[in-house]
Amino acid sequence: MRSAASFKLGLSHSSAPTVPDAPQSTWKVEAVKQIEYHVIAARNLFAENNTQLLDGCSAAPLNAGDRRLIIIDANVDRIHGDRIRAYFERHGIEGSFLPMRADEAVKEWSSVIRVVDAMNAFNIDRRREPVIAIGGGVLLDVVGFAASVYRRGTPYIRIPTTLIGLVDAGVGVKTGVNYGMGKNRLGTYSPAMATFVDRAFLATLDKRHVSNGLAEILKMALIKSVELFELLETFGPQLIDDRFQGTSSELDIPATQVIAESIHLMLEELQPNLWEACLERCVDYGHTFSPTLEMKALPALLHGEAVSIDMALTSALGFLRGSVDSRDLDRILSVMYALGLPIWDDVLATRGLLDAALEDTVRHRDGHQRLPLPVGIGGHHFANDVTTEEIAAALALLARKNTEIRTRDLTATKVAS
Repeated sequence: MRSAASFKLGLSHSSAPTVPDAPQSTWKVEAVKQIEYHVIAARNLFAENNTQLLDGCSAAPLNAGDRRLIIIDANVDRIHGDRIRAYFERHGIEGSFLPMRADEAVKEWSSVIRVVDAMNAFNIDRRREPVIAIGGGVLLDVVGFAASVYRRGTPYIRIPTTLIGLVDAGVGVKTGVNYGMGKNRLGTYSPAMATFVDRAFLATLDKRHVSNGLAEILKMALIKSVELFELLETFGPQLIDDRFQGTSSELDIPATQVIAESIHLMLEELQPNLWEACLERCVDYGHTFSPTLEMKALPALLHGEAVSIDMALTSALGFLRGSVDSRDLDRILSVMYALGLPIWDDVLATRGLLDAALEDTVRHRDGHQRLPLPVGIGGHHFANDVTTEEIAAALALLARKNTEIRTRDLTATKVAS
């Protein structure tokens, strides 16, 4: 047994003759690599006197005279680009910027190649010059995947600019791009050195994209935390209007709590199982049917919207199975509606779509459904015996509930006016 740096290496050798005087040797190599990455809460990261990006992560310091390749979402560049460039110039960092379109329609191999070409042209030093990705979840996935395959692994730093990036895409280790009709069919496990979580970027998001991120927060609430659910139930619509900026003390506290708690709950689940050796993952809640729904409805549904529909459907399934009572089902669907999240889309009526979605998920979960279902609000269990008949019944129930909620909302609007 030898050890070196953060690796532990076990090596065994045996000789077993299969024919006289013809020894055969076999070697077994075992290695363990320590993984460490940082998720760092920041505020106004690119304010001219803020040094968090420079020294906030000891593993990736920035010093005057350094250079960085910066891949930035084209929309973010349009809104924040001048300020970000001025920041790097002020601190003596030579920044080379590549603005890119980044949405699900272009989350594909050609986008990865653009990033790889940029790294190659930059002649990047893969040991000392981490790529910086600034954008939403799609951009973070594309850059992370490109970095993971360029020279067998190039370090990178994530600066998410959307809510879904802050609480979901920016905190795990998975990267991926779509292939054919397969959601994230190409991907790797490759943690960023650091993610800087700065909710100041949310100020320029439209309400739909704030709601989109809230779907992933609601996911964590429904399977792990009734307290987080109650925060969303109480403050959700106000936080959307305020874009999580905390413009008053009454909103700053819940804004901080919601983001911090959702990240904490997510990391609590991811850390013991980063490479998904265990396929029963409660964070897969909302991600059984949604990958197929999202790709089928592309570009009409955002990722979080597809997740919301999946959660609504599986909540209805939980009700039919007796793990969610009628009051909790109504609360769940009402909160989704209040957060601006859909519980229905006409793509659900596509014949055989949900059955095919479940079959595809089973293939990815080693032949079992391993379907996370809610237990009340804040709990979960896994099912492996959901039938096509149950899915059809849950779909019919969800259609009725969707009509009820829309009618109730329309009636309330008329009374108010």
